[in-house]
Order: sequence, then structure tokens, then C-alpha cells
Amino acid sequence: MEQTAVELFDMHVAHVGINASGAEEAKEWADTFLTLLGLGTRETPAAYFSGELVEIMKQDGRGMHGHIGIRVNNCEKAMQYFEERGVKFLEETKKFWEDGTCFFAYMEQEIGGFAIHLVQSRP
Repeated sequence: MEQTAVELFDMHVAHVGINASGAEEAKEWADTFLTLLGLGTRETPAAYFSGELVEIMKQDGRGMHGHIGIRVNNCEKAMQYFEERGVKFLEETKKFWEDGTCFFAYMEQEIGGFAIHLVQSRP
């Protein structure tokens, strides 16, 4: 029996992304997650993270409803696997480490109004 993508690439949800209308709303939502779940808040230029569970985009991010980040053990091999099954990745979203290895990419297709991206932890 062929292994699933989840098994091959040790896939799990890295985070769920929520699109806020601006930085003020994003901060408010991050504070709510802090109150409800005790998740620490970390600010980046584009978003607030509530722990590693939720990313709240300061401006509308990708996806009609937001995005789902999927952590994989090898982003390039996972992309190849999905491309062999007809999935396309958005070239302009790809991020690379210094050695040229891709560690981040959004799929072209949304699922249920959610953009999907792969992300690999630094080895």
C-alpha cells in the first residue's frame, strides 16, 4: 500500500491564518486568544501570532477566509509529490534558504475558501 502524503512528509497543521482588516483588529484578536487560551503574542511585520497555533494577518492575507499552514519535513519533495498530482504552486510566494532550498510555498488552489501553504522547519 502506498504511503499517504501525511506519512511521507510528516505533515501536520503548523497554524491557521485569519485575515483581519487591519493591524488594530489583528492585535485585538491576538489579545482575545491570549485571554482565552493563554497563548503568548508575537508580532511580525505582516501579522500577530498567537502562540504557534494562530496567525492573524494585519491586512487581508491569502484565501477568502484565511489560510492553513501545513508543516512538512521536506518542502521541495512535498511540492514535487503534489505537482505530480496536478497541484500548482504560486512562484511569487516561494521562499528560499541561503542554499537555494525552497522552504515555503502557497498552492494555487484554495480549498473551502482557505489558501494552503507548505512550510518546512529549518533542519
